[in-house]
Amino acid sequence: MQHESMSRRIFLMGTAVTAAGLATGASGKRVRPRRVSPNEKLNIAGIGIGGRGKSNLKECTSENIVALCDVDEGYAGKVFAAYPNAKRYKDYRVMLEKQKDIDAVVVSTPDHTHAIVSMAAMRLGKHVYCEKPLTHTILEARKLTETAREMKVATQMGIQGHSHEGIRQICEWVWAGAIGPVREVHIWTDRPKGWWPQGVERPKDTPPVPATLDWDLWIGPAPNRPYNPAYTPFKWRGWWDFGCGALGDMGCHLMDAPYWALDLAYPTSVEASATAVNSETGPLAAMVHYYFPARGDKPPVMLTWYDGGMLPVRPAELPYDQPMGNENGGVIFVGDKGKILAEDENAQHPRLLPDSLAKEFPKPEKTIARSPGHHKDWIAACKGGPPSGAHFDYSGPLTENVLLGNLAIRVGKKLNWDGPNVKCTNVPEANDLVHCQYREGWTL
Repeated sequence: MQHESMSRRIFLMGTAVTAAGLATGASGKRVRPRRVSPNEKLNIAGIGIGGRGKSNLKECTSENIVALCDVDEGYAGKVFAAYPNAKRYKDYRVMLEKQKDIDAVVVSTPDHTHAIVSMAAMRLGKHVYCEKPLTHTILEARKLTETAREMKVATQMGIQGHSHEGIRQICEWVWAGAIGPVREVHIWTDRPKGWWPQGVERPKDTPPVPATLDWDLWIGPAPNRPYNPAYTPFKWRGWWDFGCGALGDMGCHLMDAPYWALDLAYPTSVEASATAVNSETGPLAAMVHYYFPARGDKPPVMLTWYDGGMLPVRPAELPYDQPMGNENGGVIFVGDKGKILAEDENAQHPRLLPDSLAKEFPKPEKTIARSPGHHKDWIAACKGGPPSGAHFDYSGPLTENVLLGNLAIRVGKKLNWDGPNVKCTNVPEANDLVHCQYREGWTL
């Protein structure tokens, strides 16, 4: 059966990755990161620089930007020009092979290449900053987490809100008992509505590939298909072969606060309802329920995700002339004593509900260290400082949970989930989507 062959491929890939993570290079010696003192500058390479990579690189200009890589010279042209001293590449594999002075990489490619690029860099002892979602598949997230730990490299996933004040306030309020035990969380976003197409089938026309784009490299490990402007730039996010839909775009941001504040690990089950689902793109709108078990003295939690313009029930304590979140979404924690409402994907400007609770509850002490900034946090970790806040040991499992929602959407059944062993225990065919088969010539 198909799911049996896929399960075997997953097992073999996992075995190969674990072995490769322990010994890199022809000599079989473990590669360690170069020691860089706080007074030195890192040598940083940007991989995927035309879109989000441009902003990420700007946040790293305190260091040496020594190499830039993008498969589209036209789309990335302005960024190439902004760093005239950096060497230019199309293929990250060529860059990592040829340029030995790179200490760290910033990965801002489409989702389907996050894992293979990050893995290649870590195996060579390079520190990695990778955009969200960390990976395209659940199994890739597990393997990147394990390899980062084995290689002892500094890592960070691009969830900037993790370094903001709002998420720290939420954690400190929840931990101080401001709203009592939390049993429900609701998170929502307007994506993909108005941002990129979903609920559509594959285009049939095959226009010529732009002269500046290396389409074969852009496709990378995904199944080959003809070029079409329906995929790139940015529109790739809604296509299952390349992106992870609304959950991949916003889930790692919005789920971050409850994941941290409530000490969530893996749900025991997940189920979804959605508009029409096809094999090419995500649905126009979806709702996903995650069921997390009790953790010590913390009660079970049901976390519900809404996208495509769907919203949770408005808190009765929130006056109707006041907004519930903003155009990017929001988060509501429902506790036995009250609620916390935070706006946008970064859990900004949290407030206690009802308003009387904010007046009665004394502000707790700031028990969480404040961040110097998301990229600065990672750069400091690369130079021997403490681990960054969204390192892969944290953001890898977070990504697994986010992508599990897509698994439930695509399968259309309630899934019982064995998180430690990365598998669905009641719907065998769901395990076919825990990972994907790479195109020939591409490996993790």
